[in-house]
Amino acid sequence: MVMNAVEIPKLMRAMVLEKPGGPLKARLKSTPEPAPGQILVQVQACGVCRTDLHILDGELKDARLPLIPGHEIVGKVVALGSGVKDLRLGDRVGIPWLGFTCGKCRYCLKGQENLCENPQFTGYSINGGYAQYTAADARFCFPLPALGSPAALAPWMCAGLIGYRSYRLAGDQVQRLGVYGFGAAAHIITQIAVYQGKQVYAFTSPGDLKKQAFARRLGAAWAGGSNELPPHELDAALIFAPVGALVPAALRAVGRGGVVVCGGIHMSDIPAFPYALLWQERMVRSVANLTRQDGEELLKLAQKAGVKTEVQEYPLEGANQALDDLRRGKVQGAAVLVI
Repeated sequence: MVMNAVEIPKLMRAMVLEKPGGPLKARLKSTPEPAPGQILVQVQACGVCRTDLHILDGELKDARLPLIPGHEIVGKVVALGSGVKDLRLGDRVGIPWLGFTCGKCRYCLKGQENLCENPQFTGYSINGGYAQYTAADARFCFPLPALGSPAALAPWMCAGLIGYRSYRLAGDQVQRLGVYGFGAAAHIITQIAVYQGKQVYAFTSPGDLKKQAFARRLGAAWAGGSNELPPHELDAALIFAPVGALVPAALRAVGRGGVVVCGGIHMSDIPAFPYALLWQERMVRSVANLTRQDGEELLKLAQKAGVKTEVQEYPLEGANQALDDLRRGKVQGAAVLVI
């Protein structure tokens, strides 16, 4: 049984990836019906993430093609599948990258659902938010606060979540935090870190004075190129740019016992570096996906910190332009499709 809030059209507009390398194609697709345990969401905004580029370029294998990408989704619940109890028609929700976990594998049973052996991911193995409507497992959706526009909240669903998990895994004792790659995730986490009294050192592409000024405007204590060393040793560094060469660069910047966290799902090869960069208990670690607990914690903390996302808005049919702008480093803050 499906309960509807409004009359739902049989067909919807969507941007579809039909083959690796793209481009996305504007298509009319059948509007999905929510299965038991699912909700149907009328998409209001969907963030454009670097992971979408990795899927488009075939760097992430085994995407379900043809595919509707997009996993930073904000929208309104317009239909409920049977068994949905915690959400109501008309609720505003966010849909993140993690779309389903099995709940049975050894990682799920240990509370590490981000490492599930049988997961499904929004906009990768499940159709996502580059469309007017999308269906999602209600258990993996987040009720969203009434404050803020859908476009402003959309980047919280991946840039914010992966940024927050990376930030948390850097450790509680961090005072001097480096951030490499000043895009969507970095501009959210910088605001949270500054709110918590930490010093943020922002690293951009060499010569990108505009983004360096942006970082300082958000409270960064220092901003410079990724080929520079900061004025002080760092306690930890977060790498959001998918550039393997930044790992040894960050190791040079952190002090003894420092942590370098790689926050991307894909990265170019890490070049060889001398053991001396890793010695004295420095650590390199990666971040995989997210947990629902991450989302709950981020939503509370981001509201307390007064996080404001800076977004560049595009229409649904402008998805290819948004992806190209992201690839070329032309986006300040986050790119968002407004539907």
